[in-house]
Amino acid sequence: MNKTEEQNNSTAERQAVIDVGYSGTRTAKVVGISYRQLDYWARTDLIRPSLSDASGSGSRRKYSYNDLLELKTIKKLLDAGIKLEQVRKVFSYLREHVSTDIASAHIVIDGASVMLCEGDELVDVLQNGQGVLNVLSLGGVRDELRAALEPVANEAINTTPERRIG
Repeated sequence: MNKTEEQNNSTAERQAVIDVGYSGTRTAKVVGISYRQLDYWARTDLIRPSLSDASGSGSRRKYSYNDLLELKTIKKLLDAGIKLEQVRKVFSYLREHVSTDIASAHIVIDGASVMLCEGDELVDVLQNGQGVLNVLSLGGVRDELRAALEPVANEAINTTPERRIG
């Protein structure tokens, strides 16, 4: 088998795993949490597996790749010191207000506050979007300053200083 065929097979195998989903045990391992945590989060509706939910004794949950992204995001929030009950509120808000996948959202954490960066605004998700702060982009400040200083620099070049002797 040549290198191209090996790469194609490897890609096909990865896609098959994504399509089939991930077991609870594998999901917990990949995300970096215990199976017990994963089970608790599923039973308490923090996140339910989207491919196959447990439906009685002996049935198995199957998690999708997007489920893994959300679980990893939950873990990151918990690791940052956000309490589980607040994480539930954050995810409830994100699921309602973020149209792309949740893992692509920009979240700002300040102590006990969790804010979602939407364009040029920070929205406090724990206050159901009540607190809104404007984000001031400083990316163009240097260019604006250079443009403002150009006439001053040209003036200084065109003006010859007087020499004083004495």
